[in-house]
Amino acid sequence: MIQVVFWSQTGNTEAMAEAIGEGIVIAGGEANVVNVADADIGALKEAKAFALGCPAMGAEVLEEMEMDPFVAEVEEFASGKAIALFGSYGWGDGQWMRDWEARMAGAGATLINGEGLIANEAPDDESIEACKALGAALVQYA
Repeated sequence: MIQVVFWSQTGNTEAMAEAIGEGIVIAGGEANVVNVADADIGALKEAKAFALGCPAMGAEVLEEMEMDPFVAEVEEFASGKAIALFGSYGWGDGQWMRDWEARMAGAGATLINGEGLIANEAPDDESIEACKALGAALVQYA
C-alpha cells in the first residue's frame, strides 16, 4: 500500500493527490490517499516509497500547523526512502517546493523524478497526467 499524504486548503493539492493515487492503481499498485490529519506515520516508516503533498502557504512555506510538523517527523526517518513531493501554488515561483526538496534530500531521501511536482492553481489536464505518471513512478520504487 503506497501512502499519498497531503494537506489542502482549496482542494487543488487534494486533486493532485487523488490523481497520484489513480496513477498508482493504474500501474498495478495499491494507494492510500489520506489527509495529513489522518495519516499513519508508522506506515511511512515501514514504506520504501510514499508521496507528500502541500500547497505553498504565506511567503512560500509549507502549511505550518499540520504539514510542517509532519514533515519534520518524516525527516527523522527519510534516509533511504523514495519520496514524491507535490503541491499547488498561486503566487511566487515555486520556492517553497525547492526548499522542501532541499530539506528532504538533506535528510537522505531520494526525490522521485529528482524534483517536486507543482501545479499553478487548480491542476489542469496536463498537471493531472503528470500526477498520474508520478503515481506510476512511485510503484517502481515500492
